[in-house]
Amino acid sequence: MLVVDRWFLSRLGKEALAASMSGGLSSHVLTSLLSGLIGYVSVLVAQYYGAKKNRMCGPAVIQAIYLSFICYPILICFIPTIKYVFIVAKQELLLRDLATIYARTLLAGSVFFIIRTAVGGFFIGIGRTTIVMIANLIGILINIPLNFILIFGKFGLPNMGIQGAALGTVCASSVSCIILLGVYSKEISEYPFKTKKLLKFRFSIIKKLLSFGLPAGLDPFLTLFAFNIYLQIMHSYGPNTAGAITIAFTWHSVVFLPMVGLGITARTITGQNMGANNPDEAKRMTNLILSISIVYAIVMMVIFNGLTDFLMSVFAVGMREPNDEMQQTTKLMLHLISIVAVADSCKLVLGGSLRGAGDTAWVMWFSISIHWFMAICVVVLVKLLKVNQYIAFSMLIIMSNIDFLSKLCRFRTGKWRNIKLIS
Repeated sequence: MLVVDRWFLSRLGKEALAASMSGGLSSHVLTSLLSGLIGYVSVLVAQYYGAKKNRMCGPAVIQAIYLSFICYPILICFIPTIKYVFIVAKQELLLRDLATIYARTLLAGSVFFIIRTAVGGFFIGIGRTTIVMIANLIGILINIPLNFILIFGKFGLPNMGIQGAALGTVCASSVSCIILLGVYSKEISEYPFKTKKLLKFRFSIIKKLLSFGLPAGLDPFLTLFAFNIYLQIMHSYGPNTAGAITIAFTWHSVVFLPMVGLGITARTITGQNMGANNPDEAKRMTNLILSISIVYAIVMMVIFNGLTDFLMSVFAVGMREPNDEMQQTTKLMLHLISIVAVADSCKLVLGGSLRGAGDTAWVMWFSISIHWFMAICVVVLVKLLKVNQYIAFSMLIIMSNIDFLSKLCRFRTGKWRNIKLIS
């Protein structure tokens, strides 16, 4: 949905395009803490499902929904202060104002994203991910016409620009959420998931979500926080670099999300096998998923380097003021970002498998450390040493490969085999 936003906003100029990346990531940093915490319910569901405790799957999701409503006001508190992220980064005034509008609107509607994450965790945990895909696909199909109408002011509505893009995404997200809630309600009313006192507050499950889910939530929150510092510093090079890096990361996110899906697959299958007390099968399946992810990443590397001009032109062609400097920067960044494809895919699969086994604390501490090291290095390189944008950008490549190799070593130690998430 955010990619669709950026494609439409590229028609308004490089400032709107860059602001959608900056504002979208800043709002996502804040929601990632709650989505990571609440989304960990998929591991609980997977382990209950693997242990043949199907009647516990539905109540686990209900507890996650309760946590969603309890935590949502925390996100609302950040709406007045989100602008200071862009002020501290010393972005140009227009970029700062547009990013603030976009981030505030997304934060206001984030409750749908969080609840959708909780309910989607049920279907991910039991392995019925097609339902999640269909719900989100419908949301995307709704997002496209909504963006067109709200951004450009069609059918008598005012031209809302970047705020219209955010509103379209929030509305589309709410539709996906409602669809998943409807299917979930049907599933838990029938065998084998039907249970008594479904809506009862269950402190034992809440405790498990907080104990294992909080590290799983702090991990993306603090790593994305560090990455957001990296991105805001890169945006400080000016609109040309900001627009170029937005295009590069937009295509990277298109490639990256299927890798996230493979990571969720590893997390789910590992959770199911650990629930069934079969760590050997969990290891075998993780290795299989790793092989698939490497093949996928290599294919994406070939596409990024073979179709660079096309990927760049999809966004640049609609800009009012395209220029050679921005286009050349975009091409080089697309080449550079393709280098991290294999490392990104492998670290997501290995991280997913470790989380599925309950090894969330180690994954959290290491991911936070490596991402903050990258952020500090970029600040020093850009603000003190005044290096060019390509040297600063290369820190991402170094960080991703270190992250992958460290998770590979952790997985091979086998310490995850002895963690007990459920009784």
